[in-house]
Amino acid sequence: MIVLGIDPGYAIVGCGVVEYKDNKFRMLEYGAILTEAHTPFNERLEKIYDEADALMKKYPIEAIGMEKLFFNTNQKTAIDVAQARGVLVLAAQKNHIPVYEYTPLQVKQSVVGYGRAEKKQVQEMTRIMLNLEKIPKPDDAADALAMAICHCHCAGSRMGALRLKG
Repeated sequence: MIVLGIDPGYAIVGCGVVEYKDNKFRMLEYGAILTEAHTPFNERLEKIYDEADALMKKYPIEAIGMEKLFFNTNQKTAIDVAQARGVLVLAAQKNHIPVYEYTPLQVKQSVVGYGRAEKKQVQEMTRIMLNLEKIPKPDDAADALAMAICHCHCAGSRMGALRLKG
């Protein structure tokens, strides 16, 4: 199974492509879609869409794991991130790739085995699971790889597969 993990944002969108086969993970690619602050917002959304679409066409991606949005502070930021997330979901839909949402708690539980794990613990376990020399940078890319691992674990388990189907 090849999974694209996405950490949505509008300044930085973390992306990570992971192959999960025979209970082993292999990182295929990671990075970030970057948009400049001075750029008109609609152009930023277009860049996010175009780059995500190109990445989705580059690999035979079977599923996308994306962070479920929740905000309790800045409503302006929440709306902008939600719009960026919307173009990411549209790119997935246009490429016929299903999107699955996971909370940070689910990702931590899946990657580290503890839902209250610190960010550094998640990053280090992601590095170990993908057999990487260094923790991926930027942090958003590491978060996206962890999201992909989370989906692989959820889809790979019998209960997870049933939950995803139903």
